Amino acid sequence: MANIRIIRRRIRSVQNTAKITKAMQMIAASKMRRAQERVLAGRPYSSKMQEVLADLAAQIEAAGEAPHPLMARRPVRKTMVIHVTPDRGMCGGLNSTVNRRTGQFILQEEAPVTLVTVGRKGRDFMVRYGRDVKAVFTDLGDRPRLADTLPISHIAIEDYSRGEVDRVCIAYARFINTAIQTPEVLQLLPVESAEVPPSQRVGYIYEPHELGVLSGLLPRFVEMQVYHAILESIASEQSARMVAMRNATDNAREMIDSLTLELNKARQDSITRELLDIVGGVSALEG
Repeated sequence: MANIRIIRRRIRSVQNTAKITKAMQMIAASKMRRAQERVLAGRPYSSKMQEVLADLAAQIEAAGEAPHPLMARRPVRKTMVIHVTPDRGMCGGLNSTVNRRTGQFILQEEAPVTLVTVGRKGRDFMVRYGRDVKAVFTDLGDRPRLADTLPISHIAIEDYSRGEVDRVCIAYARFINTAIQTPEVLQLLPVESAEVPPSQRVGYIYEPHELGVLSGLLPRFVEMQVYHAILESIASEQSARMVAMRNATDNAREMIDSLTLELNKARQDSITRELLDIVGGVSALEG
């Protein structure tokens, strides 16, 4: 009977766990839909801004003017990486995948690397391995605004403009679909404009002049890239958490079925032993 009580206690415990993971799955699914909508809505804006930057850069280059400081290349003596990860766990292997990708990038770099971490999981990983962490940003929430991420991009722009770093990259999990999130490391600074074929150039006229428009647009572009990378990371986090909690719920149900089968076998054994005791007692009395 003690064995049966233990099995029943385990079944109740697993059932409670399954209820929790099911609730977390539903919450993550709801948050994922909102995050996915924001990511998909921001991608056309980023793409169009890159086209405008490419056109501006082409016109400035054709006029023989010097490139903007945020687009000027120089020898890389120090690199900054904005490392974007979730604040919480329970999202499968997403955190370890992003941390591993950034760690590989740091090891491959010949120049020293300083880090700006966004999220507790990335901060804990980099501090644990003794990396140079310059700034830490946490608790941005599931629905951050552009204003919430401006301090991150301002650190990158100011350090690059002052020459403290010669290149700025951002590492995050790019949202592909519910089942796939790809870790990426993209270069933010110097800004590299996309190549636009001459046949596709519209020939915009900029006022007051191309360099003035580019000077105002480049910082906004960097700010938007950082903000969009954080949105991508949030969508990836919620997708990974939903899948992880769904798998946990399925595993809990399988465990419940296995424990229920084990409980039935234990009950049958107990009933069989009791019947044998009764038969044995009756036989002893008749003898």
